[in-house]
Amino acid sequence: MATLILSAVGSAVGGPIGGAIGAIVGQVADQAIFAPKARHGPRLGELAVQTSTYGTAIPKIFGTMRVAGTVIWSTDLIERRSSSGGGKGRPRTVAYSYSASFAVALSARKVRDVHRIWADGKLLRGAAGDFKSATGFRLYSGDEDQAADPLIAAAEGIDQAPAFRGTAYAVFEDFQLEDFGNRIPSLTFEVEADPGRITIGSIAAELSGGSIVDGGTDELSGYAATGDSVRGAVQALSDVLALPLVDRGESLLLGGAAAAATVLEDRDRTADFEIARQAAGIIPAEVSISYYEPERDYQTGLQRAVRPGAGGGRRAEQAIAASLSAEAAKSFAERRLATLWARRASAKVELGWRHLELKPGAIARLADRTWRVDRWVLGPMTVALELSGVSPSGAPDALASPGRSTGEQDLVHGPTTIRLLDVPISSGLDRSHLFVLAAGTMPGWRRASLLASFDDGATWLEAGATAQPAVMGHVRTVLPPSGSALVDESNSVVVELLHDAMWLEARDDTALAGGANLALLGSELIQFGAVDALGEKRFRLSKLLRGRRGTEWASASHVEHEQFALIDAEALVPLDVPAVAVGTDARVIATGIGDGPEGVSAIRHLTGEGLRPPAPVHLAADTSVDGDIAIAWVRRSRQGWTWLSGADTPLGEEQEKYRVTISGAGSTRSVETGEARYVYTSGLRAADGNGGPLSIAVTQLGTYAASRPAVLTVD
Repeated sequence: MATLILSAVGSAVGGPIGGAIGAIVGQVADQAIFAPKARHGPRLGELAVQTSTYGTAIPKIFGTMRVAGTVIWSTDLIERRSSSGGGKGRPRTVAYSYSASFAVALSARKVRDVHRIWADGKLLRGAAGDFKSATGFRLYSGDEDQAADPLIAAAEGIDQAPAFRGTAYAVFEDFQLEDFGNRIPSLTFEVEADPGRITIGSIAAELSGGSIVDGGTDELSGYAATGDSVRGAVQALSDVLALPLVDRGESLLLGGAAAAATVLEDRDRTADFEIARQAAGIIPAEVSISYYEPERDYQTGLQRAVRPGAGGGRRAEQAIAASLSAEAAKSFAERRLATLWARRASAKVELGWRHLELKPGAIARLADRTWRVDRWVLGPMTVALELSGVSPSGAPDALASPGRSTGEQDLVHGPTTIRLLDVPISSGLDRSHLFVLAAGTMPGWRRASLLASFDDGATWLEAGATAQPAVMGHVRTVLPPSGSALVDESNSVVVELLHDAMWLEARDDTALAGGANLALLGSELIQFGAVDALGEKRFRLSKLLRGRRGTEWASASHVEHEQFALIDAEALVPLDVPAVAVGTDARVIATGIGDGPEGVSAIRHLTGEGLRPPAPVHLAADTSVDGDIAIAWVRRSRQGWTWLSGADTPLGEEQEKYRVTISGAGSTRSVETGEARYVYTSGLRAADGNGGPLSIAVTQLGTYAASRPAVLTVD
């Protein structure tokens, strides 16, 4: 369902800029029955989107400004569901995600581009044009002949779809709402309407249809004009800067030195010259101006000007919808304060008709003071003028600081990197897991959606999203082999991480005993206690615990440039592996904001490492005087890796069972036993013809898979 939201998308302009200007402008110038019930994640009960208020005015943007958009069209929220888990009596988990498509009006005037975008105050689109959350995006600049957006046309019908001609607007298609509480967030946009800076006079000239001419006015970085008249659109600027406006007959000249002051003599007066002065306590002793500061992501800034020695007098506070530098805003405040105090003095004078040229805005010199004409009244054979004092020309020099920005870093998302792990770190003893670790090549990476296939790509299953970014990279040196019984103090390895924001830290013995700094290096799980930062994303790892969780078999298999990944439970995404898939290849596709439509894919051969018992240890053979060989070993368990009580660890399998394989020069004998010992008698050895050295391999036969063998050579 689509919703068309009616808002005011234009503004008519005309009429006066200020009280004294109004009259002049007016004269010259818009599942299975018994399966466990699925566990459902949070789900919305109402899918209608927030709408904008009817009649909201859309500003006309000049220069570059950060503006709040107005939603002018939207679909209702689109609900998607994905499920994971299930099987063997476990419930499925059903997750819901939501998206929406909508259009946001930006300016009732044509724009050139949109740069950064913020959603609920957080950066949604960076300066490089990259989005931090997944969405489609199209910008319509506000041409008078622009066509209707195809999405709006598809939803509303081609004959019913508005093109919003003359209005600049943005369309977000399939905007993912997870990061924003499943609602359309409050959006603000950095809109560029004109290249570079723009003068106040050029703004007034466009809004007035050419009735006002720029006579040399101050520049702004940007301005948002609102209101239904020139007065409504530019009044705030006029109030702040006390812009002079001079009637030139067919047009009005705004700002600048329009003409030299007319010097009036006493003989030019037809009546007494009346001068009035307001009490000092009526005039503000402090002027403050609030504005938008480009150097602080257009946050509101405030600059003050205070009259020296004025004490605790009145304060004048004004706000302008303009983007300014701190120095410009400070200068404006100083100028406004000076103007208010200059206008403390006013005067009235009557002149003869030969001074009809002294229209409002004109400058006159009388009684050794400079005055501006505020009002002009034609009388019988006279011109009556109301005058106000003029502050010294030129903007005073002002030093000001914009302050420190509190905005978030603009980090580019970048492409996704994924690692697929088939390692013995699962807490489940009855199923195999494939673990997904993901991160980006740049610090701004956040997440990616996952698809998995366990049948060589014939079918694909939604696997949810990645977890928090993992710490990953590759090795720069090859780690030599070492045993797993003692701390490896002799060897070290240098790893290089994906980007500079990733970091590794040393951990003490207590933390290591609790499992800290567990990492996968190639196929070997290690722990590291000491870390030396080498710069350029590189770290030297030492004080190593090798072959963790039964991976000592991989200690001698390290190669150049093999992968490194820190094992962090918060970064792991476990995928249930079907039993029939063990021994085949699993495929995973990750698609993030910085990836192409095909995403990033990875393949992993599944060996079911989580189902294997760890290989037996302490394999020993004792030959008696009569030639019997007593073989013994100590089993390990998938159920626990820390020896806490000194007793045997839990079995972790349905039964205790081993295969003992004895090979010699004569033949090979393989037997199964239910205890951690076996006697190879002298008789059996003679029958096998194994008179020389023997190779003994012991494998534990687990419920779902066999361990790797423990091997011993006996002379």
